[in-house]
Amino acid sequence: MDENKIIIIEDNETMRLGMADSMRREGFSIAEFENGADALEYYKKNPVDIVISDLKMSPVDGLEVLKAVKKENPKAEVLMVSAFGTVETAVNAIKLGASDFLTKPFSPEELRMRVNKLKENIIQKNKIEQLTETNRTLQNDLSGKYENIISKSTLMNSLFQLIEKVAGEDSGVLVQGESGTGKELIAREIYLKSKRNEKPYIKVNCGALNDNLLESELFGHEKGAFTGAVRQKKGRFELADGGTIFLDEIGDISPVMQVKLLRVLQEQEFERVGGEKTIKVDVRVLAATNKDLVNMMSNGKFREDLFYRLNIIPLKVPSLRERKEDISLLTEFFLKKISKRKGEPPKIIKKEGMKILQEYLWPGNIRELENFVERLCIISSEHEIKTDLISHHLSGITVSGYSGLDNLPLEAAVESFEKKLVVQAMKKANDVKNKAAKMLGIKTSTLYYKLEKYGLY
Repeated sequence: MDENKIIIIEDNETMRLGMADSMRREGFSIAEFENGADALEYYKKNPVDIVISDLKMSPVDGLEVLKAVKKENPKAEVLMVSAFGTVETAVNAIKLGASDFLTKPFSPEELRMRVNKLKENIIQKNKIEQLTETNRTLQNDLSGKYENIISKSTLMNSLFQLIEKVAGEDSGVLVQGESGTGKELIAREIYLKSKRNEKPYIKVNCGALNDNLLESELFGHEKGAFTGAVRQKKGRFELADGGTIFLDEIGDISPVMQVKLLRVLQEQEFERVGGEKTIKVDVRVLAATNKDLVNMMSNGKFREDLFYRLNIIPLKVPSLRERKEDISLLTEFFLKKISKRKGEPPKIIKKEGMKILQEYLWPGNIRELENFVERLCIISSEHEIKTDLISHHLSGITVSGYSGLDNLPLEAAVESFEKKLVVQAMKKANDVKNKAAKMLGIKTSTLYYKLEKYGLY
């Protein structure tokens, strides 16, 4: 919709031209009609937020226009004008949804004052709608997910220092790292330390939606754009205007969506699905992926121009096996978090048990560790989680027990071990992928990627 465009419906040509001229001088774009039927036909294809309509017209009078406009767009502001103004007529129009009633004759100044008030109403409604949608989105995105980032490792300390440097900029940031390493937390930390931290922070999981749903989610859609589009919907970019948008799993979007996303990043403009109006926004883009985008570019699966637009500031989040000194800290944190949720004293893991946890490679990283600690808390009937219980549920795997990996380079050893874990999980889950992903403590989309990576389809 456009609060700077007005439809004027008036069968008196002199009156209509006078109102249109007055509104154009005020900076509005005008569409004029001498009857309600033509105006409504135009309105269905070109809805606007402000309509000025005469009351007495034929064959479609002003009240019919009012009802049709409000049915199409309930938040539209309709100003009724009439030479036969009575209190009863005005009250009836207001009851049907008119925003204001003006009795002829009236001065250009009076018209401008009333219309500018309607414009202000629209602006306020849009702000409230944006805040409502943003709050709803934030509530869904933030509920129980975000805690302080817990670490004492050198690698993470270096990452924190880099975040401090880049947070105050408006440049795009690409957060890369394995699944479960906390890329969402890093992105939100950048937002919280940015100069946009009082503006919206909107998250989109690009890997969870197909092209059609993702396009509608990002850019919004107009009423009637497709089956089921019963009302206009603002997209995440529009809701994030002035703030920050976080595009998670950016490596999962299709080539078609990559082109559309590139345009928004370059031009900061887009159209809603089914719409013609170009919407301009001011949004900082943070993105994250667990995929090797450089390798995807070489295989033609990811556009180079999009990669360089996203990767202005690259951040690499280390895996949990690269920050083993944090495993005990995180374990203690999860023990306390789980006990608080269950309303009981936190269970403890002694030094020998912690050592086993630190020797494990954690292919699912922090997410896998949290899931495993929760499992231990449920299974253990004692206050102390015994070492043999930990060993049993990690299948007795320790660093010294990785058969055949001792003489491999680190990266090759990790990949070989990860492949074995994936094969093992798929076997235990009877090839049910979402079940296997849960066992590994990773997202189902990540499991699909690893299956493809290791040729296990």
